[in-house]
Amino acid sequence: MDPTIIIADDHPLVLKGLQDFLHEKEYNVLASAKNGKEALALIKAHTPDIAILDIKMPFFTGLQIAEKCKKANLKTKIVLITFEKDEKIYTEAKSIGVYGYVLKEFALDEIENCINAVTKDQPYFSPELLAYIEVDNGPEALNDLTKTELKILKLIVENKTAKEIAEELHVSPRTVEKHKSNIIRKLDIEKTPNSLLIWAKENQNYIS
Repeated sequence: MDPTIIIADDHPLVLKGLQDFLHEKEYNVLASAKNGKEALALIKAHTPDIAILDIKMPFFTGLQIAEKCKKANLKTKIVLITFEKDEKIYTEAKSIGVYGYVLKEFALDEIENCINAVTKDQPYFSPELLAYIEVDNGPEALNDLTKTELKILKLIVENKTAKEIAEELHVSPRTVEKHKSNIIRKLDIEKTPNSLLIWAKENQNYIS
């Protein structure tokens, strides 16, 4: 059975374009809204399977609506559409259980894939967004490392042994091994032979 859908965007042209596209593809669009207040009222009235919401709207943002739906235990799955390639918004969206995040410039290309994924209970995040965030920032856990641990990671990338690292840092090889254990724990790397070296090589662009 086709999912029931509600859409909301405060830009009339974007809203019309999306609405026309979904109708053309014969999706079951129940209603559309021009702002966050209308969107929330429609979701509460119809509890659609999916609500496709602009992030920035008057009254309530797409994120605020997602949060309110979560608190009210509504089963509607929220998909956000936006021009924002913003890691903070992306992280917040994931933390409140948003099901999809589609960039507006690719909306008509991606919205079908997104709806299909969400219908199967699979979250969908714009590949363009994920590539942007990952390329830009690298693994977040690197921020948890101390200066010494980062230095050791850098030397591991250069294929230095624990003995060579110890000499360079004027510490004992045992201290280096202890640091390596801490790095593995903080980065949540599997404890297998050479796992730290492999991880360091794969992420060397982010290790400065």
